[in-house]
Amino acid sequence: MSIGLHAQVLIPASSAPVKGMSQDRINRIDQMLEESVQANHIPGLVAMIVKDGKVVYHSAKGLADLPSQRKMEKDQIFRIASQTKAITSTAVMMLWEEGKFQLNDPISKWIPEFKNPQVMTGFRFGDSTYSTRAASREITIKDLITHTSGIGYGMIDGDERMKMIYQKAGIIDLYTTEPITIGENIKKLAKLPLHHDPGSKYTYSEGLDVLGYFIEIVSGMPFDEFLRTRIFQPLTMTNTGFYLNEAQGEKLVTVHQFANGQWRPMPVTFYDPDYPKKGAKAFFSGGAGLSSTAEDYAKFLQMYLNGGIYNGKRILSPTTIELIMSNQVGDLIGGGTGSYGLAFGIVNEVGFLKGGNGSVGTFDWGGYFNTQYFADPVTKTIGILMKQTQSGNGDQTGWKFRQMVFAAVE
Repeated sequence: MSIGLHAQVLIPASSAPVKGMSQDRINRIDQMLEESVQANHIPGLVAMIVKDGKVVYHSAKGLADLPSQRKMEKDQIFRIASQTKAITSTAVMMLWEEGKFQLNDPISKWIPEFKNPQVMTGFRFGDSTYSTRAASREITIKDLITHTSGIGYGMIDGDERMKMIYQKAGIIDLYTTEPITIGENIKKLAKLPLHHDPGSKYTYSEGLDVLGYFIEIVSGMPFDEFLRTRIFQPLTMTNTGFYLNEAQGEKLVTVHQFANGQWRPMPVTFYDPDYPKKGAKAFFSGGAGLSSTAEDYAKFLQMYLNGGIYNGKRILSPTTIELIMSNQVGDLIGGGTGSYGLAFGIVNEVGFLKGGNGSVGTFDWGGYFNTQYFADPVTKTIGILMKQTQSGNGDQTGWKFRQMVFAAVE
């Protein structure tokens, strides 16, 4: 992957037309998003499109908070949830580039609690006890990045048995306002059974949370400090982090839930949606804990499109990016429109032929609170759509935005 001819840093939007994008079709995207907000399909959003390093569209629509009628602004902060995974994986690969480990090294080399993993063979719903057998092999670093470790995902796991086991063990699988550290959490997690033998299946998991703790051990730094000093500061991602200061907290968008015919703030359930700005602020979830802005996340993606460099700072080698963006799971994700690299979804030939997904090699993912991103290394196009909703009211902006962005490329 070579460095493009475009600038290393994002060039702000201007009134001048940008070569390679149709302004009429960008206007069409703006109209679609506006109509979705006006139709109450979503309370509000921030969208950004970048082409060849230039911001060609950046708009805020609707409300950031319904009760107060607070207007959405372009610099609004969103909980990006699983979009955290790409950043954690980037940190892992930075340490890999330094020769700290190999991808097929067992995680138990650094976190001995993972030694001799066990696969669940039986379960009793009456008391949530279970039986196990020895796994066929150890869990590797690569298994954790690619969701092939067999580790579960607690409250959002697809297997009710795993939900019960994780809850009984007190595992934090998303975020918390409690004074818990990732080391404490991961050591408990390591003792629990696996869905399957490591490397045998793709099961979305807490693997990137494990790697957050791994980064602390390997780097000798708290995970949040590593991300801040090694990624966020070099990329000038000034509004990205696990927790927010008071001024940033005022920019945090409320999570809205559609129920009984109307949008309303999401209540506290098995987690507190206000975790980024209250509580102990001690837990750094590598799989789901970060908050960010559309502009900050665009800088992160632009670094990848630039071949690993941004703002004159090299984060990764182009050869490492090629590795990250390769299919790392074989056919374990079968028959779909994408494969999976090192914590990025990747559009394959099937996805390209379906249409509206970008070129083969376009990388993407989304978050639990309805955020999404995609970046096409062929057309050098980035799309980011930030919302904060749970459940829905006919929102179709996700697929429409992506399809229409690629239709605007000239």
